[in-house]
Amino acid sequence: MNHPRALIFLSAVVGGLAAGLAILVAQPFSGGTQSEVVVSPSATASFASRMASGTLTPREIYEHDAQGVVAVRATSSGGQSPFGPQPGAQRTASGSGIVLSAAGLIVTNEHVVDGASAVTVSLDGEKGRTRQATVVASDKSSDLALIKISPGGLTLHPLTLADSSSTQVGDPAYAIGNPYGLNWTLTTGIVSAVNRQIKSPSQATISHVIQTDAALNPGNSGGPLINSSGSVIGINSQIASTASSTGGQAGSTGVGFAISSATIKSFLGRAQVSS
Repeated sequence: MNHPRALIFLSAVVGGLAAGLAILVAQPFSGGTQSEVVVSPSATASFASRMASGTLTPREIYEHDAQGVVAVRATSSGGQSPFGPQPGAQRTASGSGIVLSAAGLIVTNEHVVDGASAVTVSLDGEKGRTRQATVVASDKSSDLALIKISPGGLTLHPLTLADSSSTQVGDPAYAIGNPYGLNWTLTTGIVSAVNRQIKSPSQATISHVIQTDAALNPGNSGGPLINSSGSVIGINSQIASTASSTGGQAGSTGVGFAISSATIKSFLGRAQVSS
């Protein structure tokens, strides 16, 4: 039987909830053994020149931006199953986040931290660089949230929000995030379309959305879509999928959607936070 194509939020939801939810079910954020990832940022004059001209290689973009991307884990108690409320169940959503300031401000998707009783941020997947986070501001209508960690003892690497209005179809597009708990994963593609519309968790319409074929999977929610200059043009949020809501989990289909940096800047303005 063919299932209708649907937009699926990219947070990975695990724990005591039964299958059959509209949100994807994926592996636990902390599951499996991961080898350490080392990123050494480029800092040469020629690199700065190429960054200004928008001619960075995928490797250079990864070196420049990966340390500004974090893994976000949000845990809440209680849940809903097909059999009714489950007070003792735990719901854990795994996503990504974009460092905005050296003071510890991070932007992510609202659906990643929605209803969370605890939020943690991992800078590199290693326990020694994990911090508790607080939700500073959130907006269901734009599916954006601002969280904050204590920067003490950390060297944070804020990313730059680009002017997404200059983004054009065919431009290179790069995603860095935490798919299936694998932090600092780079995928590449192009801008497939601009000015798309998607629905937020509250069913509000989000406009000026960027479509990309860069691979996006559960856990990429809240991570950056990046241009060839290494600047953020959007925040990866949803994929289109034909997967049934009653079984299996949807992965990359080549049709992903990122909320534009213009919308992010508007949200930060309403939150009275400078980008």
